[in-house]
Amino acid sequence: MADPYKTLGVARTATEADIKKAYRKLAKELHPDRNKDNPKASERFSQVTNAYDLLSDKDKRARFDRGEIDGDGNPASPFGGGFGGGATGRPGYGPPPGGGFRSQGFDFPGGGDTGDMSDIFEGLFGGGTRAAGGGFQGGFGRRQPPPKGADIQYKLQVSFTDAATLAPQRVTLGDGKAIEVKLPAGLQSGTQMRLSGKGEPGAGGAGDAIVTIEVQPHRFFERDGDDVRLDLPIALGEAVLGAKVKAPTVENAVMLTIPAGTSSGRTLRLKGKGFHKKGGGRGDQLVTLLVNVPADDAALREFVEGWPGRDGGNPRASMGV
Repeated sequence: MADPYKTLGVARTATEADIKKAYRKLAKELHPDRNKDNPKASERFSQVTNAYDLLSDKDKRARFDRGEIDGDGNPASPFGGGFGGGATGRPGYGPPPGGGFRSQGFDFPGGGDTGDMSDIFEGLFGGGTRAAGGGFQGGFGRRQPPPKGADIQYKLQVSFTDAATLAPQRVTLGDGKAIEVKLPAGLQSGTQMRLSGKGEPGAGGAGDAIVTIEVQPHRFFERDGDDVRLDLPIALGEAVLGAKVKAPTVENAVMLTIPAGTSSGRTLRLKGKGFHKKGGGRGDQLVTLLVNVPADDAALREFVEGWPGRDGGNPRASMGV
């Protein structure tokens, strides 16, 4: 499993801005559109995207830094970080308030003289008797529940647009049955979904299915938090005179108004066309316009050479050059 910090080439002390800057640089270098003949670049692009998804989520980053999850967003241990419980711990386990030891809901005070504990542990671990009905009953008269079946891990690859729109997905389970699942708001690569009772059968009931989501990269959309970014080429005439053009979104194409006199790099915002947020609402789509100047156009060259305002002043003056 990869270290997301190493994947993005940033230090563990990196700020959110540092992480975003490193991701955008690598994403542009490794984008599948620029590396059509290099399949390894596409794989690396996916790794970089997954690393950014984890580190841009404050909660996941903190959990990774504490060693609770690995670089893929999976739990680092089956006990969720120790005997204290956690997301996957069972109720009744872990130390009670004030210290001490708890087992199966029984508290033993911490510190001080606890007396002879041999009878207690004999009852818990070796000195129990058979209770009525055949179940095992320890020295405290508490029946041990039969164990549930094991959980089963699945990976589900979801397209970029399906992840943004929360389109229903079908998961084929180990028994060959396919079920439809609803994607949660705030979905990112590494998000896990628990399907209760869809794991291995056991005496105490079936375990669960744990589905880890992998969001696939898109050939021209790019994720930026809950927003979606798009570089949209426009013709020179559309930039100079203004126009209404079609622009793709994660759901469908929409008409976008290009103001007259638009320069390359201008960004327009489409409200509510991004990813669904965990707390409700949606991000936006940010459309960066790229003016496409035709090459070897004799008429255009002749016009510009005779155009009085061709120098256009110094658009780089703000940079001090």
